[in-house]
Amino acid sequence: STQSTWGFFTGAPQPKAVPEKNFMPVTASTVVGGIIALVVICAFPAGIHTIPEGHVGVYWRGGALLQATSTPGWNMMLPYVTSYSAVQVTLQTDKVTNIPCGTSGGVMVYFDRIEVVNQLRASDVYETIKNYTVDYDRTWIFDKIHHEINQFCSSHTLQEVYIDKFDSIDERMVKALQSDCDKWAPGIRIVAVRLTKPRIPDTIRKNYENMEIEKTTLMIATNHQLVVEKEAETSRKKAIIDAQRIAAVGQISLEQDIMEKESVQKGARIGDEIHLHRQKIVADAKYYKARKETEADLLRLTPEFRELTSLMALNNTRVFFGSKMPNIALGNSFDGSFGHSSP
Repeated sequence: STQSTWGFFTGAPQPKAVPEKNFMPVTASTVVGGIIALVVICAFPAGIHTIPEGHVGVYWRGGALLQATSTPGWNMMLPYVTSYSAVQVTLQTDKVTNIPCGTSGGVMVYFDRIEVVNQLRASDVYETIKNYTVDYDRTWIFDKIHHEINQFCSSHTLQEVYIDKFDSIDERMVKALQSDCDKWAPGIRIVAVRLTKPRIPDTIRKNYENMEIEKTTLMIATNHQLVVEKEAETSRKKAIIDAQRIAAVGQISLEQDIMEKESVQKGARIGDEIHLHRQKIVADAKYYKARKETEADLLRLTPEFRELTSLMALNNTRVFFGSKMPNIALGNSFDGSFGHSSP
């Protein structure tokens, strides 16, 4: 308090009071724990890793493959102790280049590139990686392609490899690869095989080119011949069609003329039939009239009518008397003495 009073009057700064501190004793366990915590904090980011989409994460610890796998996304592992690898399980294309092979005739040819489209099933990743490592495609794609191509070339001629059976090589490769994969690595699926035309010696290639030129020339000539034949066939068919058309027109005209004549003939026949019918009716009428008149005359021709008629006929008759008289026939109704002169 005296120092405070003196400082108040003199203007000198007052000394600060130093608080008392309680220090904890540092032990070995505390130091080790701190070091471990520091190491964990520093190593924690190293244990975080990502698996890309379309892949499966596989892990090794101390060189041994772990059975556990991980899916795409963020994942954790023990840093510096566990290692990992992302294995693709979507479609992938392995390109095998510069593949030499010898044909059955001893000619060396080279396939510049063969592409194999394949896929590893996610459920078979562990077994496949365990048996053939992450480079499984080296065993079952790259090395196998070399083997199968050489097997194919050694049993076929250059003509078959380069021309005749080239279009079937891809199918043969797919079947051969898939057959062995089904037997030894069932998780691998071979989707397709694509390959380029093999390289052959230049001298042989020129011969093939010349042969192709000759084939092309022959094909052009053959096609030209076919075109000419087709045109001639077309002209012949056109002439036949024209002739058939003219014949059909003539036939139609003839049929039309015949139909017209038949119509005229039919009309004339109908007219004749009408005239004949009319004449028949007239004749029948005359016949009927004559018949009726005859019947009427027969009905009137009685003895009395005959005598009356005879008398009427003699009404204006002259009678001659003398030694010579002409004979006058007066009919059966008279007795013969009438009109005769006496001897």
